[in-house]
Amino acid sequence: MSENIEDLLQSFKDKFGENVKEARFEKYPTGAKKDEELLDFWITLDRSVFKEAVRYLTTLEEYPHLSVISGYDAGNTINLVYHFSIGFGEKNREVTINLVVPLPKEDPVIDTITDIVPGALISEQEKQEMLGVKIKDIPKNDRVFISEDFPEEKYPWRKDDKGVDDLARNLHEVDKEEDTEVETND
Repeated sequence: MSENIEDLLQSFKDKFGENVKEARFEKYPTGAKKDEELLDFWITLDRSVFKEAVRYLTTLEEYPHLSVISGYDAGNTINLVYHFSIGFGEKNREVTINLVVPLPKEDPVIDTITDIVPGALISEQEKQEMLGVKIKDIPKNDRVFISEDFPEEKYPWRKDDKGVDDLARNLHEVDKEEDTEVETND
């Protein structure tokens, strides 16, 4: 990557303006002798520019590597984190770019990026099933991680009333007197 660290962050700020909610980087020692640095960028974006930001990554490197899309329930929002790398696998060149997109719980919708990064499909499907995020224009909208008979509008990774706490059994709370005895033939 020809740009220096500050230039990369500034390029996102210049391109997306007030839609960049936060931009920072962290450096970590890496390598057997800890004499190399791993750069880790965190850029929080408004969802209105998210897909354009993914396209912008392709101007930095034709095929940025998408490791995974992670996500979590952050209270009022569901935060999706798209973990990209540029210079993937190249010593002293690899940079991780984490695009964070907070989605309001009352409207957790985001565009698919499978038209830019086809390998994003399985992670997008997972976020739909586990967090209840709606991925617009996802090319394959089947369940992969939970069964078809799992209740609609219930999502295992949610902490609110759409979560699964009411479905879970707390076996440690079962009354011992209600346990059935096993009959033996003596």
